[in-house]
Amino acid sequence: MKKHLCILTLLLCTVAAVRAEEEPAVAKAVPVETRDITTQLQIFLDQQLFGPGAIDGRPGEFVGKALKRYQRSRGLPDTGVLDANIPLDSVFPVYTFYTVKAEDFKFVGPLPREPKEQAKLKKLLYPEISEFIAERYHVTPTFLAKLNPTVKLGGLKAGDTVRVPNVEPFVIESLPDQGLLPEVSEFLTRVIKIHRGNKMLEVYDGEKLIASVPITPGIKGGGAKETPAGKWKILGIATAPTFRWDKGVLEHGKRTENFYTLPPGPRNPVGVLWIGLNKPGIGIHGTSSAWTIGRATSHGCMRVGNWDVVRLSKLITKGMAVEIE
Repeated sequence: MKKHLCILTLLLCTVAAVRAEEEPAVAKAVPVETRDITTQLQIFLDQQLFGPGAIDGRPGEFVGKALKRYQRSRGLPDTGVLDANIPLDSVFPVYTFYTVKAEDFKFVGPLPREPKEQAKLKKLLYPEISEFIAERYHVTPTFLAKLNPTVKLGGLKAGDTVRVPNVEPFVIESLPDQGLLPEVSEFLTRVIKIHRGNKMLEVYDGEKLIASVPITPGIKGGGAKETPAGKWKILGIATAPTFRWDKGVLEHGKRTENFYTLPPGPRNPVGVLWIGLNKPGIGIHGTSSAWTIGRATSHGCMRVGNWDVVRLSKLITKGMAVEIE
């Protein structure tokens, strides 16, 4: 793995050097660090709906997978290697700034560890304003801290400014109220394909690949329940879902009377949106920890970052086919 990272880093540096030589003699700031080029690539893929996972400025598994799928969608050789066919210059500037608003703090609140205590709350919110900002800009908290070395992220207040990746923000306050999304008839012929081994979800419109995102599936031997292979249908897409926390279900796949109903919110275990399938208890959903996507296992469902699952919901509809392999 380290060898692969070194190779990709070398390639990124080479591309940066070539771009620097070809850059016209005009006053324009360009990325000069490998981290900046990698972040620029991650932002580009994110913008094209080929999600690389949480942006962290580091080359890695899901950057390569997203790049391959973008290349395939454009009829390019799917090498997974950054080259001149990838219009990185469309991402400029690489970083921007976010000014904290007073109303942002309505999404921040206490987050006890135990389900019993969580069930007593009205909503499961971000425990820190820095987590609100990190998820808004699809970035890991660690990378957010690296982008703001002189800022005390734990003590942010309204009016403070934070440096962030230049992505389309996940605007949680614009999400619809609790309910089901309407059916979109023109999407019914589309297909979601889940690759458990690759930990990837792809959306096809006919033969054309139009989007992909990394997922955390349930893998045999890696959790209490394996994500079931087969051909399924989307029964419905629910916003602001609650979650029935049942230790028997999570550990053994069987319902018990010892459960808690956890309220909606960005730190609900199924995140901000639930895509239910015609397989009881199985769905595609958001998560309370987007930076672990693809690097853990689930209890049978398919976890997706909150920003990705909301964008995914705009491409799919009730009644669509879902193929899991």
